Amino acid sequence: MCYSLLKVSLCLTVMLDLSAGAPLSAQHWPQFRGPSGQGHAPRSHPPVKFGEEELLQWKTEIPGRGWSSPVIWENEIWVTTAVGDADDPNRLRLGALGLDALSGKILHRTELFVIDHPEPIHDDNSYASPTPVIDERHLFCHFGTFGTAAVDRRTGNVLWKNESLKVEHQGGPGSSPIGYRDLLIVTCDGANAQYVVALRKQDGTQAWIRHRSAPHRPDPITHRAFSTPLLWTDNGEDLLISPAADQVHAYRPESGAEVWHVRYTGFSNVPAPVTHEDLVFVCTGFFEPALAAIRRGGSGDVTQTHVPWFVSRGVSTLPSPIVVSGRIYALNEGGILTCLDCQTGKVIRKRRFVGNYSASPVSAGDKLYFCSEEGKITVLEPNDSLDILQVNRVNGIIKASPAVVGNRLYIRTENHLYCFAEN
Repeated sequence: MCYSLLKVSLCLTVMLDLSAGAPLSAQHWPQFRGPSGQGHAPRSHPPVKFGEEELLQWKTEIPGRGWSSPVIWENEIWVTTAVGDADDPNRLRLGALGLDALSGKILHRTELFVIDHPEPIHDDNSYASPTPVIDERHLFCHFGTFGTAAVDRRTGNVLWKNESLKVEHQGGPGSSPIGYRDLLIVTCDGANAQYVVALRKQDGTQAWIRHRSAPHRPDPITHRAFSTPLLWTDNGEDLLISPAADQVHAYRPESGAEVWHVRYTGFSNVPAPVTHEDLVFVCTGFFEPALAAIRRGGSGDVTQTHVPWFVSRGVSTLPSPIVVSGRIYALNEGGILTCLDCQTGKVIRKRRFVGNYSASPVSAGDKLYFCSEEGKITVLEPNDSLDILQVNRVNGIIKASPAVVGNRLYIRTENHLYCFAEN
C-alpha cells in the first residue's frame, strides 16, 4: 500500500493474500482486518505520534453513520454508510462512498438500498457496520438482512443486488463478508436462522449455503452472533473458520462442506478469529466469555480432542485479538489488555487502558495501534512489558477498526475519515 512518496519502494513489496492464495501487493487493504484478515501490515510504518494538528494528510466528512472499516485498493478508499431520509424519518438509505486515498476527495456516492421502517438496532451498533470487500474492479457491500450488492469501482454504478439473505439480527448487522476466489462469503447468524452462504461475485447468485450443524440452547436470543470468519490454510488446504453462537465451524470455502466443529457456551460473538502456527483462536462471546485455542486437524466434533486450552478472564468480547511473535493480545471493551502465550494460554501480563473499546487493533511494522471509542489511539510496543509509546487523540467517536496502507494510517470516526502519514 504505497501512498507515501518517500517510500516508493513499498510499491514493489509483495504480501501473501491468505484469502486467495495469490500475491497481494502492499497497496491494498481489501477487507475487514486487511489482507490476512488478522490486522497485520508488517511492512508498513505509519506515524507513532499524530493528531488533529500533526501529520494529518486529510480529513473528510462522511455523511450518515457507519462503523464499517475503510477498504483500499491502490488509490481508492471506500466506506459504507447509512443516511436518514430528510423527508421521511422512517426511511433509511444505505450506500457507499469512494474517495481518492491521496487527497480524501469524494469520487463516488452510490446509493444501494432504501429501507422503510428498518428493524431496530442496538444503541452501540449502526446499520452500516459490516466492512465491505474490495478487489481490482469491484466493491462488495453487505448490510445484513437489508441486502448485499456489488459496485463497479470505476463508475460507481451498481452491478447487482441480492436481498434474499433474510435474518432477524435483533441488534443489527455485524458480520463482515470475506472474499475467496470468485466467491463472496457471508455469515447470517440471527435469532431465527443461522447459516453461512457463498455468493458468486459475478452476479450475486448463491453458490452454496451451510446451516449450523450443532444444536442451540432453547432461547432464540442466544442464537445470534456477529463475528467475521477467517480463511486459514491448514496443511495446504484452505479452511473457513466461522464462529457462531455455541459453536465454531471449519468449512471448505469452495463448497461449504463442514470439516470440524467445537462446542462452547456463548453468543453474540463479535471478535474475528486469529491464528498462530497450528492453532486458531476463537472468542466464545457473551454469557461465558472465553478464548479457545483449537489445534488443526481432526474431523467432526473435536471439542474434546483438539482444544489444548481455554482462558476465561480478560477475554475480548468486542475487539478482535491480535497475534504478534507468539503472543496473543486480547483487549476487552472495558480497556483491559491481556497478553498470553499462544502455545500454552499462560497470561504474561495485563494492562488497563483508559476508555471503552469496540475497534479491533492493527499491527503495523513493529507497533500495535488500539483505538478507543473516545477518540484515543494508543501505540504500544508489542513486548511482554506492554510499553506504551504514545497516546494520540482525534475528535469524535471511534468504533470502526483502522486500515493501514504503506505508511498511511486511516481512521474512521463517527463523522469523518482521517489519513495520517509522514510528509
